[in-house]
Amino acid sequence: MQVKIQQAGETIRRLIRRDAYTNLKKILDKTHPADIAYLARDFTQFERDTIFKILKDDTEKTAAALSEMELKEAVRLLEQISQEDIKLILLEMSPDDRVDIISSLPEELSEAVLQLMKKADTEEVENLMGFDENTAGGIMNTEFHAFDEEMTAKEAIDVIQKSPDIESYFYVYVVDDRNHLVGVLSLRQLIVKPGNTKLKNIMQTEITSVHTSIDQEEVARQVARYNFLAIPVVDEENKLVGIVTVDDTIDVLREEATEDFMKLAGTSTQEITEKSVTGSLKVRSPWLLASLAGGILAAVEISNFVVTLERFIGLSAFLPVIIGMGGNVGVQSSTLMVRGLATGRINISHIWKVIGRELLVGASLGVIYGILLGLLSRVLIWADIFEFKSDISFTVLGFVVGLGICTSMLIATVVGAFVPLVLEKMKIDPALASGPFVTTAIDVLGVGSYLFIAATLIK
Repeated sequence: MQVKIQQAGETIRRLIRRDAYTNLKKILDKTHPADIAYLARDFTQFERDTIFKILKDDTEKTAAALSEMELKEAVRLLEQISQEDIKLILLEMSPDDRVDIISSLPEELSEAVLQLMKKADTEEVENLMGFDENTAGGIMNTEFHAFDEEMTAKEAIDVIQKSPDIESYFYVYVVDDRNHLVGVLSLRQLIVKPGNTKLKNIMQTEITSVHTSIDQEEVARQVARYNFLAIPVVDEENKLVGIVTVDDTIDVLREEATEDFMKLAGTSTQEITEKSVTGSLKVRSPWLLASLAGGILAAVEISNFVVTLERFIGLSAFLPVIIGMGGNVGVQSSTLMVRGLATGRINISHIWKVIGRELLVGASLGVIYGILLGLLSRVLIWADIFEFKSDISFTVLGFVVGLGICTSMLIATVVGAFVPLVLEKMKIDPALASGPFVTTAIDVLGVGSYLFIAATLIK
């Protein structure tokens, strides 16, 4: 399938170069909107503009393709056409995608398009725009049917058959006369029951729902945990106001995972979407300041132990090992914490249990690699691979190095685990704790502890 998509992209490029627009339209008609959006990421701006001009008359397909594109690029393409055409394309989109694009349009254009849309659609969009875009209210779909609990199965099926425009019928939601969500049943349950059976007699009353203000990541967790195809969204009064479907939660999980990984590396998703050197410099520079500050602190620490290092030059040879091992185990620990918190595998209420476990892991790793490095240092010295003289015995040197890396790895594990948990407790994104911040802190603490142990024990 991937090969076919790439071949389609090459064909589209070739047809654009030849101005063969009739054949290009035939290819685009056969290409899935999601594939068009996927291929567009690697096309030039001219190629994307050409495709959009040919495709825009097919409002349904254009709407589907734009919904899959980067929001910034979708807005740029829409700004090239008339307000009436924008309206027609937006009306083909689901309400949540429609709101995302209208919110991103320039203010004047956004207001003009809203005025062109039908009053009902405008009110719906304005209501959705009132929610934070990263909440259940911001990603929910308002195109759904809520059936009265007194309706029969046959009456509900008749309504469904007369509503082909509804995006998805995964579940049937049941409400009382005040629109409160009181039950849910699957489409299969509805079909197999006798037509005269009332919904209140076959519905499931134990309902898992989410509030409009809940974070989208928590919504995705709920859908993944219970393997739902959709989850109902309710307001403060438990009134059903929308649903979040599984395809939307997949997008959320992908976005959140990408965002976390970018933060772990000390950058952001902006680098993926913009792909400019200037943009990358702006994103990376602030994060690297932490590394620079940490390097200066480490240099100050080393300068304070310069007398010890001058007398026992062998100690300095192991500094890269101390820094590297500590940084690696710290990143392992922080990554585990960040991902565990994001997926709900690690509970913040068990903070001390988690810290205790990481403390044990860090101590075990420290002892293992401390002994290993201590022995290796003796072997390397014995084999004349390390060519230096020392005022202390090689046995003492090996012990100091082994204890130093043990302490460094223990500190790294605790810091890597503790900082994300504290930030989560403070309602700050724990992914910020990793990358440059954790590694820098570990470098400073690891170097300091190693040199302090060396100076103390040798003295």
